[in-house]
Amino acid sequence: MPRATNGPATRRRRKKILEAASGAYGARRRLYKTAKETVKRGLRYAYRDRRQRKRHFRQLWIARINAASRMRGMSYNRLINGLKQAGVEVDRKLLAELAVNDSEAFGEFINVAKEALAEAS
Repeated sequence: MPRATNGPATRRRRKKILEAASGAYGARRRLYKTAKETVKRGLRYAYRDRRQRKRHFRQLWIARINAASRMRGMSYNRLINGLKQAGVEVDRKLLAELAVNDSEAFGEFINVAKEALAEAS
């Protein structure tokens, strides 16, 4: 009796890897062994970069807030400190959006922060 090697499951498993590597170049998408390495590396990068995306967006928001606040005569850290002292709870994503698209509303936040800093000192 011939040895059973569970061919259908093996074929499905290999096909799944080769389809995941379909965008790769050359042997990386055609040969199972190299395709497996490529897919594994890609999944590792995807896992890492899902976390890095959050860091990069926060850096972008901070840079935008800093640029807009410096145009109005206040540094980023003084703005954030003033807003905290005033009890204003607004996240950096929203502040950056206001800095870019609605400068009048952002100016109000600057004024609130300046008043809170003046009262504290």
